[in-house]
Amino acid sequence: MTKPALSDEILMRVEKPARYIGNELNSIKKDKSKVEIRFAMCFPDVYEIGMSHLGIQILYDMFNKRDDVWCERVYSPWPDLHAIMKEQSIPLFGLESQEPVRDMDFLGITLQYEMCYTNVLQILDLSQIPLLAAERTDDCPIVIGGGPCTYNPEPIAAFFDLFYIGEGEITYDALFDLYKTMRTAGKTRGAFLREAAKLPGIYVPSLYAVTYREDGTIAQFAPLYEDVPAVVAKQLVLDMTEAVYPEKPVVPFIKATQDRVVLEIQRGCIRGCRFCQAGMVYRPVREKNVERLKDLARQMIAATGHEEISLSSLSSSDYSELEELVNFLIEEFHGKGVNISLPSLRIDAFSLDVMSKVQDIKKSSLTFAPEAGSQRLRDVINKGLTEEVILDGAEMAFRGGWNKVKFYFMLGLPTETVEDMRAIAQLANETAARYYDTVPKEQRNGKCQITISTSFFVPKPFTPFQWARMYPPEDYIGRAKVVNDAVKEQLNRKSIRYNWHEADVTVLEGVLARGDRRVGDAILKVYEAGGIFDAWSEFFDYKRWTDAFAESGIDPDFYTMRERSADELFPWDFIDTGVSKEFLRREWDNAMAGTVTPNCRARCSGCGVKKFGGGVCYEDKD
Repeated sequence: MTKPALSDEILMRVEKPARYIGNELNSIKKDKSKVEIRFAMCFPDVYEIGMSHLGIQILYDMFNKRDDVWCERVYSPWPDLHAIMKEQSIPLFGLESQEPVRDMDFLGITLQYEMCYTNVLQILDLSQIPLLAAERTDDCPIVIGGGPCTYNPEPIAAFFDLFYIGEGEITYDALFDLYKTMRTAGKTRGAFLREAAKLPGIYVPSLYAVTYREDGTIAQFAPLYEDVPAVVAKQLVLDMTEAVYPEKPVVPFIKATQDRVVLEIQRGCIRGCRFCQAGMVYRPVREKNVERLKDLARQMIAATGHEEISLSSLSSSDYSELEELVNFLIEEFHGKGVNISLPSLRIDAFSLDVMSKVQDIKKSSLTFAPEAGSQRLRDVINKGLTEEVILDGAEMAFRGGWNKVKFYFMLGLPTETVEDMRAIAQLANETAARYYDTVPKEQRNGKCQITISTSFFVPKPFTPFQWARMYPPEDYIGRAKVVNDAVKEQLNRKSIRYNWHEADVTVLEGVLARGDRRVGDAILKVYEAGGIFDAWSEFFDYKRWTDAFAESGIDPDFYTMRERSADELFPWDFIDTGVSKEFLRREWDNAMAGTVTPNCRARCSGCGVKKFGGGVCYEDKD
C-alpha cells in the first residue's frame, strides 16, 4: 500500500483533494527497486488542466513502456495546498509513488504557455530544488523543459539544466541511455550535461554565452566549447502511424478540462497563417493512418469508459481521410453513449452534415475563426478565408437548424486600421442578417445569437510576424472600444454579444514570448513576491510584474513596442525548426504587401522543411 504524502487532516483542508492522491485508473505503478531511472513529468498548472494535456500522456506512456524507467505525474498544487506545503516544509511529490520529486533522477516540465512561468518556479521551490540551475548539485534531479515555449527558452534558461527542442518521441531514449552509462561510470552532473548537449534536439543553456550591443540587442550567441553545437535542430516524428500513442490513458478522478478520449489525427498545418507559431514549428504536416485511428478509438474507449471522442489537429478539415474516420466513429459508437467532438473544422456541407449527426443542434454553437474582420487584413495574415465563405457557411448552418455562432478575432494585428476593427462588428451583423433573411419565422429556434470574442495579437518566435511591434494596454482597450461601439451601431445589435481579452496580460505575454535571458531575473522576483497561477485572472497581478521589471532594470517596452529590423539577431535564432528565417522574412514582406501565399498542398513555397524528407512535402511522390 502506497503511503500518502499528505495526511487526511491536510486533505480535508484543501479544495478537491482528489488532485493529490494518485491511484487513478490506468496510472502506472512500478517496483522502484527494479527501475534505474525515476522521472517526474510535470505540467505547471492545476491538475484539471494538466490531465487534459495530450503531450504528457504520450510521454508518460512511452517512458513507462521501458522496464528501466518509472515516469510519474506532477501538477501545480492549488494556492491552498501551496501555502500548507510551504508552512510545513512538505516536499512536492509524484502522484504514483507519493514520494518527493527531489529524490528522482529527472524533473520534466512541459512549457505550454508563457503565463505559467512563475508556476515553474513554484514546482522547483516546493520540490526543494534550487531555483537556479547554477546552484544545483549532483544529488538534484536534472530539470528538463519541453513543449512549444521552448522555441524561445531564453527567458527561463537560468532555471533549467536542459531543454528538449521538438517532439519528445525521438531523443529521450538516447538521453536515458546516456544518463545510465555516465552514472555507472561515476560522472558528474556537469559532465552529463556536456555530453547531453551533443544529442540531437538537446539545448543546455549553461554551455552558451550571450553578449549584447549598447542598444540592448544581441551581438552574439555562441557555445562556450567547440564540441557543443552552435545550432540545435528540432526533432520530429515522420511516421505518425507507428509512433507511440497511449492506448490506455490515465482517467482522472475529478472532471478535467477535456474529459475525453483524444485522437491525434495529424501534426502540422498546411495553411500558413502568419500569426500562428504552431502552424510553422510543427511543419511539415504528417497524417496518422485511418485504420490505426480506428483501432485506437476502440481501445481507448474500452480502456477508459470516457463518453466522448475528440479529434486533435490544428486543422481537422485538412486530414485526407476525415470522411472515412468520422463516418466510422458515428457508426461504431452509435447507441453506446459516446459523443464525437470535431474541433477545427471548416464550415462546409460535409461538416454540417456530420455535426448534425453528432451534436444537439439546439444546444451547440458553430465556431468560426476569421481572426480579422476585413478581407484586406485577412489577406495580410494569410488566413485564406473570405467573407463569402463565412456567410455561406453560416447560412448552411442556419438552414440546418443552428442559431448560435461564435467568432474569434484578434486585435492589434500588423497594419490594422479603424476600418478593420469596425469590420468585425459588421461581419457579425451580416451573419445575423443571413439568419433572419433565410430562416422563416416559424422554423426559428428563437433569435440568432452571435458571440464575438477578441484576443490581442502577440507576435511569437518563428512566425512571419516575429518582427512586429505591440502596443500599450490602453491602446488595446481602445481598439476593443472601437469594436464595442461599432457593435452598438449595428441593425442586429441585440443578436450580438462581445467579449474581449485582458490587455495587460497580452503585453506581458509578449515580453515573455520574445524576451532574452535578462527577463529571467524579473520572473524570479515576481515569484519571490508571491506570484503563482498568473494564467488565472483571479491570481494575476500586473503591478507585481511592473515592479519586478523596474527592480531588475528591465524596460518591457524594449521587447514589445518596437518593430525589429530585418537583420536583428533574435534570442531564439540558434534553433533550427526547418522553416528558414529567409522564408519567414519573405512572408513578412508578403504580409506588408497584402499578398496571399497558397497552402502547402496547393503549392510549395519553399519554407525549408522539405529537408526532413517526409510529410506533406512528399505526398504523391512515391
